Amino acid sequence: MAKQIFVNLPVKDLSKSMEFFKKLGFTFNMQFTDERAACLVIGENIFAMLLTESMFQTFTKKPISDAKKTTEVLIAIDVDTKNDVDTMVKKAVDAGGKTYMEAQDHGWMYQHSFEDLDGHQWEILYTDMSKLPQQ
Repeated sequence: MAKQIFVNLPVKDLSKSMEFFKKLGFTFNMQFTDERAACLVIGENIFAMLLTESMFQTFTKKPISDAKKTTEVLIAIDVDTKNDVDTMVKKAVDAGGKTYMEAQDHGWMYQHSFEDLDGHQWEILYTDMSKLPQQ
């Protein structure tokens, strides 16, 4: 069983990306942060490594996809309330990101989404398992 998860994301401007996520309320683990990489703390054991494109390229032989043109990953984060969903998306838009889909309320799950400065797609959701439809 995995102990932690690290999602690696290429970014064009590391300092701008760090400022963007700080405006959303995220912090960074400075132990794993330098001029080429920043460790974004998403949860207790969940991290996103924001890597400069040149650093990211050292981990793969494939070309880096342009997340503004193609979708390479959807990053989903479950938060505590519906209000937290809307608040995070608003902060993202205010910080220079943009929404790419309208909010959706499925009764038991509420979700909204944004693109960060590099086009990576973040799904922010609130789930109420007590309202999950029974089969």
